[in-house]
Amino acid sequence: MSSPPCDKSFCSDYMLLNAEDAKLGDVFKILFSSDIAKRKFVDCPDGTEEPFGRRWIIFVSILVQKLLQATAKPLAAVGSGVEYWLNLLSGNGGFFGLIKNTFKGEVVQPDNESSDYFSFIGNLDRRQQLDPTIIPGEKKYYAALSIMAAKASYENKTHIKSVVEDHWEMNFVDSYDFWNDYQEKATTQAFIMDDKKDTIVVAFRGTEPFDADAWSSDFDLSWYEIHGIGKMHGGFMKALGLIKSKGWPVEQDPGQQETAYYAVKKQLRKLLEANEKAKFVVTGHSLGGALAVLFPAILGLHGDSFLLDRLEGVYTFGQPRVGDDKFGQYMNDLISKHDFTCIRFVYSYDLVPRLPYDDSTLLFKHFGTCIYFNSMYTGKVVEEEPDKNYFSIIWMIPKFFNACWELIRSFIIKYFKGPEYAEGGLLRLFRVIGVLVAGVPAHCPQDYVNSTRLGLSEDVFVYSNGQKILKTQ
Repeated sequence: MSSPPCDKSFCSDYMLLNAEDAKLGDVFKILFSSDIAKRKFVDCPDGTEEPFGRRWIIFVSILVQKLLQATAKPLAAVGSGVEYWLNLLSGNGGFFGLIKNTFKGEVVQPDNESSDYFSFIGNLDRRQQLDPTIIPGEKKYYAALSIMAAKASYENKTHIKSVVEDHWEMNFVDSYDFWNDYQEKATTQAFIMDDKKDTIVVAFRGTEPFDADAWSSDFDLSWYEIHGIGKMHGGFMKALGLIKSKGWPVEQDPGQQETAYYAVKKQLRKLLEANEKAKFVVTGHSLGGALAVLFPAILGLHGDSFLLDRLEGVYTFGQPRVGDDKFGQYMNDLISKHDFTCIRFVYSYDLVPRLPYDDSTLLFKHFGTCIYFNSMYTGKVVEEEPDKNYFSIIWMIPKFFNACWELIRSFIIKYFKGPEYAEGGLLRLFRVIGVLVAGVPAHCPQDYVNSTRLGLSEDVFVYSNGQKILKTQ
């Protein structure tokens, strides 16, 4: 065991996985010994024992991370090639336009740092304009602005700046690549903007399909327990800014590479002190949603009432589970104490919000308000999304027929909802994949944008169990 990754005055327990230190033989040994502290790649208190079910999860987690490490460069190269091709096609008016421009010697070459270059995620849904029906100050405004910011976070800095300033006519503050102290490189991305109407938005980027580092954060099923707060997903904590051997000090040491939590906190304090009327929103899709919801949790750990009292809300889309039941109660108490909104949006059979498992082995739980949208984009407040752990056999047939409907819908939605809802060939290909593996295309931002535009009624707040929620009709 290495030195504890936290101050013992508030860290009660931990189990951190270090895939880079894992040798294949040692990884297999964990299946045959309950004393996981003997394994060099497991950082935990001496004598820590785990049942076979949890050791199996550790085994799979490490193997997946090792595979991702081994394939990181070719995976990134494939991703860059796919993005280049998609932008080459769109920049030349499609396949036949590309052929025409080739013969004319006028092929438009894409620039991956330009404002008109789209990421893979961006190519699934190229919409850049905000919902024209939203009104600043209303709750639907925050949700609709949040999903568009979460979607924009996947793009390059020039693209984001152009979207915020030229399309939305708002202020772009900056975009960032933050240090991950465990991956020892900058692998966490976010950007900050303000709407010129006293709302600051922090948007964390989610998992890009060809980003091995982000996938490693997702599959890193380490956990970290803090007194009075509960257990939290270690991979997400590392991505947000967990410091090696120190955990969550109130401030980072001078000269140390700045991690996401500390840099965002510092920038928010600066912006909010300059505008006493402003409040801020934190958002993200997928992994970005996990980071968004953990951000106020650590603010609460540090007793940062100044920022928490200026937090309007946390709006996440396709967010995975981030902690146990005790953590969920801590967050509900924090929401009530500081009176901010916390809503996670779940579309249909999206796989990601149903992971990691809510069962006796993994013990992960969702908390707060969930607004669930079916494939007709009808939204309602629910305690838990249907088929909460995804792999239930009884849900296989409904999910198959739902995926078939989503594929059909992709061809006809523009006729019923308008041309801005038209879907391209890339997303339709994902819809086909969804027939085979339901829940994959449902995780794409396209359906979350559609849900906030088509599935939310007039914003009306009600109280349920003492907590603010957004009511849909």
